[in-house]
Amino acid sequence: MSRDILSYLNTVLAAEDDAITIINNNKEVLFWNEASVKTYNISQSDIAYQKITNYFNSDDLMVLEVLETKKPVNNIYHRPRKDKHVVINAAPVFNEENQIIGAVSVERDITQIVKLNDNLETTSAELNELRQKIYANESETPFSAIRGKSHQLQKTIQIALKAAKTEATTLILGESGTGKEICARAIHDASPRKDDPFIPVNCGAIPAPLFESELFGYEGGSFTGADRNGKAGKIEMADGGTLFLDEVGELPLEMQVKLLRVLQEKSIYRIGDSTGRDVNVRFIAATNQNLEQLMEEKKFRSDLFYRLNVIQVTMPPLRQRIDDIHELTDLFLKQFAAKYQVPIPEFKQDAFHLLLQYNWPGNVRELRNLMERIIILSEKPILSKRDLLTYFPSVSEDLSTSEGVKKPSLSNEKENIEKQLIEETLKQTNGNKSDAARRLGISRVTIYSKMKKYGIENQ
Repeated sequence: MSRDILSYLNTVLAAEDDAITIINNNKEVLFWNEASVKTYNISQSDIAYQKITNYFNSDDLMVLEVLETKKPVNNIYHRPRKDKHVVINAAPVFNEENQIIGAVSVERDITQIVKLNDNLETTSAELNELRQKIYANESETPFSAIRGKSHQLQKTIQIALKAAKTEATTLILGESGTGKEICARAIHDASPRKDDPFIPVNCGAIPAPLFESELFGYEGGSFTGADRNGKAGKIEMADGGTLFLDEVGELPLEMQVKLLRVLQEKSIYRIGDSTGRDVNVRFIAATNQNLEQLMEEKKFRSDLFYRLNVIQVTMPPLRQRIDDIHELTDLFLKQFAAKYQVPIPEFKQDAFHLLLQYNWPGNVRELRNLMERIIILSEKPILSKRDLLTYFPSVSEDLSTSEGVKKPSLSNEKENIEKQLIEETLKQTNGNKSDAARRLGISRVTIYSKMKKYGIENQ
């Protein structure tokens, strides 16, 4: 019976997506699963029963620290190699006499997420530099990037222009796809800080264990695997310029406390630093969530909300600015026709009227994606309403026959499909939300948010 149990256990460990390592108290590797092989490119035959220090620097291994201190660690950011970033859980192993006999670690590889963050940071800096050159050579203002002449949009731009002339913390509200980051960049580019960094941070894309090191940075040697030279966090990198906190409603509560302290004291403390350093940063935050509701649910601090909400800018949804659809449609068609080197198709009146009828739950981003889809797939020089319907995945002919009538069921249909897809994927993964999120191409934060939105219970 015990052999069967051991076989089951080995199969479970081998099937796990995370890298699992088991060492004895002599630092010899007793178990090294397939995920470990893929993560570190070290075969099981090479490392089995060898000292783990033959393959890793002992100063960089959290599992050795756990073996020495006899204390577990949970959900900690760790860098076992210069080219590897992981989130680790590790624990000591004791025998029946309570003597330590080894340690086990479970590591989730987040290297690609960290690299994407770094690439985004570099690209943002390059784009900001290009924007300043463009504005220097042309009469356009930074707010020219927000296209449209509708009354609601122009009212929003006027408020944003006033915000740009001040140092006041600004909160940008609006549905997904309305252009909140474009507005934040325009505020920065129109402000006295325009020649200094604009650093965007997507709070919904950073794993919880990484938040503190990403925002505040760390001193060299402050934790196992830390770069010996230390690293500046995003707040410090924005010194003199602007820090843009996108999806600020996703900030963990413990980070909200620390962010509030920065806003109050104008100084930061890197991990491992007890002296602190002053920073001169203008904060702009954005969210598509109802922060007041989150405050009632004790998920967002009211004191932080009032600190961020000095000036409030609300980006109107596209369905409230249909006068801008014509200009935006022409702009996107021209952009993508030039990009893909194809002629610009014309829209018949009934086709354009369909664009005005549609509810646009995805806002300007959805319109932009539709125009790109049309440019890539269309082979006709003139498009009718029936032609246009073939490029709308969530609209059918029968939902669009009544002239001039908004169809609220369009967004409902999209939500029903999304809910069914999430439910089916959760069934396929036996309720494993991380695996389901990976299959759906979304973050764990997003899948939890959508499960709550649609009332999907834990499988």
